[in-house]
Amino acid sequence: MRAGVRLGLDPGDARVGVARSDPSGFLATPLETVRRGKGDLARVARLVRDEEAVEVVVGLPRSLSGGEGPAAAKVREFAARLAARVAPVPVRLVDERLTTVSAEAMLRDRGKKGQDRRAVVDMAAAVLILQHALDTERATGTPPGEHVEGEA
Repeated sequence: MRAGVRLGLDPGDARVGVARSDPSGFLATPLETVRRGKGDLARVARLVRDEEAVEVVVGLPRSLSGGEGPAAAKVREFAARLAARVAPVPVRLVDERLTTVSAEAMLRDRGKKGQDRRAVVDMAAAVLILQHALDTERATGTPPGEHVEGEA
């Protein structure tokens, strides 16, 4: 397992959930939710710097069959713009099928109600995305997902 803090992102249309790992890459925890719009990439890039992240893992929404639709295209564009901003820190896309659904269920089970749950679901999904990536790397010895090239 490579050492260093990693950030996990769950980009949506309204918000970007952000999680971070501990320096050993063992455990993902919630960090914050960034509102989408003007300044969102700058804020995420600042978090990458502030947390001294060695990698950013971005959840890629695929259909249950593994295909990609318009939401995946938006995430690919977001990840490419982010990769250009945070270079040389690598950005990787990882499959995030059902993470938001899982995060919603987990928060509902813990008694979080409607508005309270919506406020943290993106961070919880980011935690699930990052934890899965960490576990995958620990099990396989290779970085998860696909490397993203920054757009010029």
